[in-house]
Amino acid sequence: MPTPSENTLFGMGNPLLDISAVVDKDFLDKYGLKPNDQILAEDKHKALFAEIVKRSKVEYHAGGSTQNSVKIAQWMIQKPHKVATFFGCIGADNFGEILKKKADEANVDAYYYEQNEEPTGTCAACITGDNRSLVANLAAANCYKKEKHLDLDSNWELVKKAKVYYIAGFFLTVSPESILKVAKHASDNNKIFCMNLSAPFISQFFKEPLMKVMPYVDILFGNETEAATFAKELGFETDDIAEIAKKTQNLPKENTKRQRVVVFTQGKDDTVATVGERVTMFPVLDIDQDIIVDTNGAGDAFVGGFLSALVQEESLEECIRAGHYAANVIIRRVGCTFPEKPDFH
Repeated sequence: MPTPSENTLFGMGNPLLDISAVVDKDFLDKYGLKPNDQILAEDKHKALFAEIVKRSKVEYHAGGSTQNSVKIAQWMIQKPHKVATFFGCIGADNFGEILKKKADEANVDAYYYEQNEEPTGTCAACITGDNRSLVANLAAANCYKKEKHLDLDSNWELVKKAKVYYIAGFFLTVSPESILKVAKHASDNNKIFCMNLSAPFISQFFKEPLMKVMPYVDILFGNETEAATFAKELGFETDDIAEIAKKTQNLPKENTKRQRVVVFTQGKDDTVATVGERVTMFPVLDIDQDIIVDTNGAGDAFVGGFLSALVQEESLEECIRAGHYAANVIIRRVGCTFPEKPDFH
């Protein structure tokens, strides 16, 4: 198992600063929020972000799906630092500075494209008891420009240094041309390109850019709901998750040297993965439901754990085991946070 070198893992996505604070029911009512929900911010939520930071116990964490995953991969690997590189867009502002500091603390090599048009993207986590209501404002994350950042020689050199690439499907709404450039590079050089279905709305409303990238995808992640929506959009005419995994594996592929691997998680149920010509079920770690604090970062954590083993050239079974471990740790805590060191052997 080789020790990965710096910048072996490359991630690109929407960097968001997660702002979590304990609020009361009045706060939720004021902004028309459900106690347990995930929404995109509308105009009526603008003041919420200014108000939540004035709460007594505010916690800031570097967030956004891809950034969460590479951060967890780095945490699982521990040393060397900066195995993971991350690209995304932020604003030239205070929240942007916090994101840089948080990425640095997580030992991730983050290269942000900074612009002045939009403020740094944020996700407010409004906590009441065991519930959290998430309000995401993409803002700057939506402004990533291929020609202003990815295409720059110094940045592209970092892309070329990597052996494994991971981009969440969410980034298809921002810069599909950036995804394609990275995906083609991976395919042409027989490196590993991974993607995530991320959310049902990606398959529904961004199917065209998703299917343009699919021939370059070596490893596809998703959960059971995303898999079902994807199958429906592609007319697979089955709701059997193993069958969906097999049909997804068999979609056209550019680099025929690598057979596509499809990995679908199903919460507490078995993870489904294509292993060669077979579809195999991998049971997740047992956990007492009372210990679970927050399942929101579980998918990102699973991918992070998986990638940490993948860059160390472990078997698929071992990658899934690492993914299950990371998810099991994350769901015991609020947000996508983790203890100082992993206890994974």
